Amino acid sequence: MTATPTTTTGADLLTVEQAARRLGTGPRFIRRLVAERRIRFYKVGKYVRFHPDDITNYIRQGQVDPIRPVLTYQKGAPAYA
Repeated sequence: MTATPTTTTGADLLTVEQAARRLGTGPRFIRRLVAERRIRFYKVGKYVRFHPDDITNYIRQGQVDPIRPVLTYQKGAPAYA
């Protein structure tokens, strides 16, 4: 069984303002991401659009996993390093 490629329609794509709302930022930040080519975007004529999955991937790329504090002993007393 072969996988069918997903198609993107104009209704699926987000505007700069919608992408900014989804990220909790202002539109200026989104435009900077586009200018620096740090996020995938689509040009529709003169307009910039974003696929929701690309916004989700951008969020995942910024994920930082927590580190576990290391318990050590200094002079007999436990301390987290």
